[in-house]
Amino acid sequence: MATTSSGSLPSGCGVFTTVPDVFFIPEFVFGGLVWILVASTRVLMDNPQGWVMFVSVFCFFFTTLLFLLYVSGVNQKSSVWLTLDVAYHALAAFFYLSASVALANVTIRLQNDSVNFKSYQEDIAAVVMSYVATLFYALHAVFSAKRWKSS
Repeated sequence: MATTSSGSLPSGCGVFTTVPDVFFIPEFVFGGLVWILVASTRVLMDNPQGWVMFVSVFCFFFTTLLFLLYVSGVNQKSSVWLTLDVAYHALAAFFYLSASVALANVTIRLQNDSVNFKSYQEDIAAVVMSYVATLFYALHAVFSAKRWKSS
């Protein structure tokens, strides 16, 4: 796996072979799983599932958009893309962290509700996937910041 420490962003198939851009794939997978799991649970009490849904849909949409722009090579036309890459992934990591903490809090409160055990299990899975998505967005942000600093 190659790293792009030279300060340039890859384009085309290079997106699949460079760190941190290879993290787009697990961001899709785990972000999509959060979206699916939260959408399938029942809203039983005052909870932040609206925020979690916003974060997962927002990040999934903009990650897809950035990925397609990188693959098409649009990111080669200006140096502002390095800054955008760092800023977006740092913001996404922050959003996912806030959504993960809020969803974990609600899940803990559902722990003793035996009537809604299926929703509790789905919430546990959503929390785990949300923290994994947070990890990948944070890693992407850190490695993108390294690339940005070296440019």
